Amino acid sequence: MKLRDYQQTALDAIHNEFGNHRRTLLVLPTGTGKTVVFAKLLEELVTDDQRGLVVAHREELIDQAADKIRRVAQLSVEVEMAERYATRDLGGLLTPAQVIVSSIQTQCAGCRGRGRMSQFSPQDFGIMVIDEAHHSPARTYQRTIDYYTQHERLRLLGVTATPDRADEQALGRVFESVAMVYEIDDAIGDGWLVPVRQHTIEVQDLDFSGIRTVAGDLNAGQLASVMEYEATLHGVARPTFEISDGRKTLLFAASVAHAERLCEIFNREVHDCARWVCGNTPKDERRKLFRDYRDGKFSILCNVGVATEGFDEPGIEVVAVARPTKSRALYAQMIGRGTRPLPGIVDEIEGDRKDRMAAIAASSKQHLTVLDFVGNSGQHQLITSADILGGKFDDDVIARATKAIKKAGADVDVSEELRKAARELAAEEEQESRRHILPKVKYRSEEVDPFKLFQVRPRRVRGWDKGRAITDRQRAFLEKRGIDCAKLDFTKASSLIGDLIRRMDEGLCTYKQARRLRMNGVDPRRLTFQEASAEITKIAERQGWNKSRKTG
Repeated sequence: MKLRDYQQTALDAIHNEFGNHRRTLLVLPTGTGKTVVFAKLLEELVTDDQRGLVVAHREELIDQAADKIRRVAQLSVEVEMAERYATRDLGGLLTPAQVIVSSIQTQCAGCRGRGRMSQFSPQDFGIMVIDEAHHSPARTYQRTIDYYTQHERLRLLGVTATPDRADEQALGRVFESVAMVYEIDDAIGDGWLVPVRQHTIEVQDLDFSGIRTVAGDLNAGQLASVMEYEATLHGVARPTFEISDGRKTLLFAASVAHAERLCEIFNREVHDCARWVCGNTPKDERRKLFRDYRDGKFSILCNVGVATEGFDEPGIEVVAVARPTKSRALYAQMIGRGTRPLPGIVDEIEGDRKDRMAAIAASSKQHLTVLDFVGNSGQHQLITSADILGGKFDDDVIARATKAIKKAGADVDVSEELRKAARELAAEEEQESRRHILPKVKYRSEEVDPFKLFQVRPRRVRGWDKGRAITDRQRAFLEKRGIDCAKLDFTKASSLIGDLIRRMDEGLCTYKQARRLRMNGVDPRRLTFQEASAEITKIAERQGWNKSRKTG
């Protein structure tokens, strides 16, 4: 299997981190193939005497990982979970699989409190992967990690999609480094995922203010009571039915009763257009229901906590969040069910991101529509699409974008609102910083701040990157382009590099050009490379200085 460019970059970054650390983390959004990446890693690291181990917490993830590893890496795989047992090495009489995929519950259960992990020798494993690694700070994971890392040669990779910000610091204590962070907004901008457009629907009488917070999220029982209220049910069902308009829709419900009642209302409109599923739905029935959904036998699937992980259906065009949450990770999992393009749309394209974006725009699934139902949230900070796509933006940008999205109400491009909010805040900050500077005062070279010059707000500092210094590679990239790195840390350097690469892709002027123009009173931000070069030539002719010497 040929890896996508960012997948190959991720794989190379993991190998690079393993050159210096035993434990590293990979962050890739839902729908970008994190299982493919660690399958290829296993293919490269598993040897005759060093096997691979993958640990996850749900059956869907276990089976999905096992199947992908067999197909992508062509390694032998066995599952260790509940009544399923992987082959034990009994003195060389049997040949164990090259990779074991196991549930965390099974690893820690049985064997008189020692867990089934005790039946495996840590020395047999050279690579261990934790899927959905935002769970890894939990005690069961720590116990399992401690057991297998007794083998000093074992390398540990954690993979996760979009962790909560509080999780980042905890993950920083589990993993020694972060190999790569690829944001959902980056994947959309690169043409690998579809754009996200949000409808904010205000539901009269919807009031979350009295709900308690338990373990960082809304109390499930109290939330269910609010969402099951008759007026609220119709306030959710009617706009969902009208906006989805027959498109494949995945609705996240707050309880089984909530899912049942919504299905009842939907099916009054069109017979058998909606069905529901929950954790207690028998496995065979659940598989048939998912199969019918994929085959288009009904259009609205109301689920209660079973389609957040390990459920892949690219045909989903609408995600209705009828289960509000304060958890960024949970919300990311919910909307991540619908961000995949239709099969065959982008992987067949040999061109660049613009070609992929054009292919998505020309397909029958041009974007994902997210329905958010709002009311009186009181003191609760409920998560929205802006929080998920705004992973690299700070809280001020997200707050401004969220306010604009709610005010607009319908069909808002979330990524564009975030970028707009970032530009506005950067412009306001620049204006404030220049308030007392006389118009005729020229900038000295060292006073041209690249962030203010291009109205770039530094990315927020991820929990695991706090205090992280700029790398040699970042320094070389920036200094080559004339940027002083003395006051830059890792996050600020990443922000500048990302914006400079974007500007190169769009054919805009370079930092060196922009600095020279700004020092001569010209606003360079939207000038192309050619326009900036022509403007500099005019300035050179007026002032009599050598353009090539001054601009590099």
